[in-house]
Amino acid sequence: MALSTQHLLGIKDITKKDIEIILSTAHQFKEVLQRPVKKVPSLRDVTIVNLFFENSTRTRMSFELAEKRLSADTLNFSAAASSVKKGETLLDTVNNILSMKVDMVVMRHSASGAPHFLAGHIDAAIVNAGDGINEHPTQALLDAFSMKEKFGNLEGLKVAIVGDVMHSRVALSNIYLLKKMGAEVMVAGPPTLIPKYLTQALDVRVEYNLKKALVWCDVANVLRIQLERQNQPLFSSLREYNLAYGVSRKLLESLDKEIVIMHPGPINRGVELDSDVADGPFSIILNQVENGVAVRMAALYLYSGKDISES
Repeated sequence: MALSTQHLLGIKDITKKDIEIILSTAHQFKEVLQRPVKKVPSLRDVTIVNLFFENSTRTRMSFELAEKRLSADTLNFSAAASSVKKGETLLDTVNNILSMKVDMVVMRHSASGAPHFLAGHIDAAIVNAGDGINEHPTQALLDAFSMKEKFGNLEGLKVAIVGDVMHSRVALSNIYLLKKMGAEVMVAGPPTLIPKYLTQALDVRVEYNLKKALVWCDVANVLRIQLERQNQPLFSSLREYNLAYGVSRKLLESLDKEIVIMHPGPINRGVELDSDVADGPFSIILNQVENGVAVRMAALYLYSGKDISES
């Protein structure tokens, strides 16, 4: 099952068929993860470096666990404890690592386009674990896997992406993926947190009233407010944001239907989501975390170039 690209740099760069192959393979790996012995030899003798120039908890742990489940050899890199602090360039850092015979690079970087730059200079396969405010492809894939698991199909599904769309790489990857798979997409949030030309650029609906968005959708994927990426105040206070755009149990109960709640994490409880929503019966947030391991196993396996019939 050949993919159309050598690297997983973004959802924008891959095809609908690629997405279907990754999700199908993830389904197989999720079945593996339900077994008493959760480890398979699929990537034995493959060496993967986790190259994280930006802080991460869920994504890094998910990739590390996926690699261990596939029996890969792993090397974990942290910029804070490396020669980057001495002025070493990104390309020099990676070339030094690759000289140790590394086969794949999982990369997270605060600069948008960093994995794309690297892909033009090295031969090893690259999996983008998030670059700046550009894309986070494996998060979109695990979100899609979680929605497909819940609803059976993505085509025709109505998905509202709520919150800080302006600074969210998760939002962009989700929009690309959902549109390719035939879902309907709406973004909702304050006007200051939604790019001005989003409708024209990506053909998605925009709604500034949260309740109207929730009435419309089947799924609400609620985003984290990314204060660290905002260089000027874009709303008065977190309290004000919560009152206007926070998803509460009371708000959900006022709807005439049930919707599924998602969040890529980490959650600012009491800001984007109240705790009784995040932990409530309509939330599949922990399912997303669980599915992340299977989806990343699939991505690593497929982009390693291995033939699935060999495993």
